[in-house]
Amino acid sequence: MTFIKKLLKWIVGILIAIIITLYIFDYDYILKGVRVVYFTGHTTAFIDDYPYFENDVIEKGNNPSPWPNHKNYNSKKETIELNKINKENGTIAYVIIKNDSIWFENYYDGFNETSKTNSFSMAKSITSALLGKAIMQGFIKSLDQPISDFYPEYSYAKTTVGDLSSMASGLDWVEHYTSPFSVTARANYDDDLAETILNQKIVETPGVEFKYLSGSTSLLGMIIQKATGKPLAQYLSESFWKPLGATEDALWQLDDEENRLAKAFTSISSNAKDFARFGKLYKDHGKWNGKQLLDSAFVAKSITPRFPENPIYGYGFWIKKIDDKQFFMMRGHLGQYVIVEPNDNIIIVRLGHSKGPGDAIASFTDDISTYIEEAYKMLGYDL
Repeated sequence: MTFIKKLLKWIVGILIAIIITLYIFDYDYILKGVRVVYFTGHTTAFIDDYPYFENDVIEKGNNPSPWPNHKNYNSKKETIELNKINKENGTIAYVIIKNDSIWFENYYDGFNETSKTNSFSMAKSITSALLGKAIMQGFIKSLDQPISDFYPEYSYAKTTVGDLSSMASGLDWVEHYTSPFSVTARANYDDDLAETILNQKIVETPGVEFKYLSGSTSLLGMIIQKATGKPLAQYLSESFWKPLGATEDALWQLDDEENRLAKAFTSISSNAKDFARFGKLYKDHGKWNGKQLLDSAFVAKSITPRFPENPIYGYGFWIKKIDDKQFFMMRGHLGQYVIVEPNDNIIIVRLGHSKGPGDAIASFTDDISTYIEEAYKMLGYDL
């Protein structure tokens, strides 16, 4: 019994020492990460984590506009391969939209059509859309406006807001999702996101190559908020959520209750069919119900590769060619996708717990092709 008491004292002492050390060296955000992830029975970030963070509400309007159902709504069953991958990867929503009507939808694991789940990096596409809106409204001059106009800390750099949106910022950032000591983890769990971002320097020549960095979108979000004078959730609500007829309020995670800075690179909690509205907006060249919400030239630029030698990214959107078809998409960390083929007038939405094998950050995992191919088989189309 004496030995056990001594052992417990040693363990408690070590834990206290670790906690004190984390606070001394400004790594106390790790404690929040442990509390949110491991103390809830998870091993990594999870899709319904919004109750564990501060959030701003992205308000829907007074005239929500539900998607109409296609005349052939849910007339086909999932293919064997689609059913298999949905089970293996923990899909919670799979929706096929054809000609702006819901052709197929299914929900799994206790989730439904209104369940809020984390967008993860699909938020980057939405933040880029907010950039386009801010340019359209004159808050930001153009894609070529230097970031130093907003943050003089970067007066030494030539990085532009367009460089941030297209992932060519030159920012000193390591995109790492598993290390608790990474700047990406700090950005997600720390209580002062602005401090974290502004501590990152521009160390490479901007505007010359694609390099996927969450810090780029974080800084872009800060610039949009500073330029417009509005919290990102409010600006998103006014600019898109209400005009697009979203049927549910959404949430955007914040760094903490005091600073209330939205994580522009991640964590908009909404549902599959409201996320899909951005696919339709970009498919239709920025127009919605006859109103031009985004400049068509900005939209075209967004879904066209900026760097031909690495043709997988435009401005906030991923681009994937399969045979003669050109898809653009929003993508999130655990397999959150809004995938669009404009010529076929098809939008595919998949949300879930995992994207399966592989940990690709700046390339495409195999699941994406499967979700596309099986949707086309169900529709009776050749791919």
